[in-house]
Amino acid sequence: MKLTTLKLNGLRKKTIAVSAALAVASLSLVSLTAGAASNPGFVLYSAQGYDQQAVDAFNATHPGFTVTLKDDSTGPLLTDVQAEGNNPKWGALWVDGAIPFAHLDQIGMLVKNSAPKVAFNTLGKANLPADGSFSPTGVTETGVLCYDTAQVSASNLPSKWTDLLTTQYALGMNDPSVSGPTFPLIAGVFSKLSNLPFNATTAQVKAAITKGEAFYQNIAQKTQGGLVVNPTNGVTLGAMQNQAVGMATIQGSACYSKTLGSYKTLGEKYLDASMELPGVIGIDAKMPAIVRADAAKFVAWLYTPAGQLAMRTGDPTGDSLFWPVVGSTLANPIIPNITTTNPYAINPYTWAPYETQINNWFDSNFVG
Repeated sequence: MKLTTLKLNGLRKKTIAVSAALAVASLSLVSLTAGAASNPGFVLYSAQGYDQQAVDAFNATHPGFTVTLKDDSTGPLLTDVQAEGNNPKWGALWVDGAIPFAHLDQIGMLVKNSAPKVAFNTLGKANLPADGSFSPTGVTETGVLCYDTAQVSASNLPSKWTDLLTTQYALGMNDPSVSGPTFPLIAGVFSKLSNLPFNATTAQVKAAITKGEAFYQNIAQKTQGGLVVNPTNGVTLGAMQNQAVGMATIQGSACYSKTLGSYKTLGEKYLDASMELPGVIGIDAKMPAIVRADAAKFVAWLYTPAGQLAMRTGDPTGDSLFWPVVGSTLANPIIPNITTTNPYAINPYTWAPYETQINNWFDSNFVG
């Protein structure tokens, strides 16, 4: 038979050829596996209502790597970031409020000059840090007075923050240790009551804290209605709907969103200051270069028409109700012109060092 007459050297050549082919295939597989392992993408920590839609849209059109979403409330996410320290698991962080990012920037956790070179409008430029260490993605406001028109007459509403000291209605608000928009609200109230300059001195800030703490103590202890604190927007609005409170100082987009749903008796009132609350994204400086590069691609994509569409439509009765920071994107028509809301900006770098101190004070006094 032909098989019995094959020469040894011929068999050896075929064996070598087969072995070489198998070796090449194995090396190719190892190379592909190593490539996938070396560039799996990054984990996005986010508290934005439209984050899943944005991540899904990005992943569907960018097959080079995967963005993995970890979605939670701002407070728990920031607790995780703090606990992870210099061994972070997050590649990018995306929440409302610039103060946590100012702190991360101050301790060297953010990539400087990472803000994409896009056509930010006036609102975007105003919320962009000088070192480009984080990027505003949209702006809402916190400290909007949301009220139940079935309980509270518009003629009885306060006009200024100091008017809250004489209101007859219980005032609801959120816990700053859980709700991301609430510490910027408190810092804004402290700033407004003392008319702090944007670049206030340490002595000015400490005096404003003392005055602001007394203000909230007086609301809680001396007003007819008192202060009712719940963890987040949804619970606070639920308390209003159940008539446990008549009004609340919360994020404006949350109040708008409820009017689009089943809670039709809500109204909004803008006091003498509505605190600007940028949605902010920053990139982890402790991550490998390939992760930082992938995160930068995702951040840049958010400002493209596709990214803006995902943000504007991903949570149409919630976080999508924001003012845009790029000129080509229009806000939802339910949102008033921001100039009519008495917008008030605070310096996140001024207040970042005091967040833990003030949150602990607030929780020890007002959270049961």
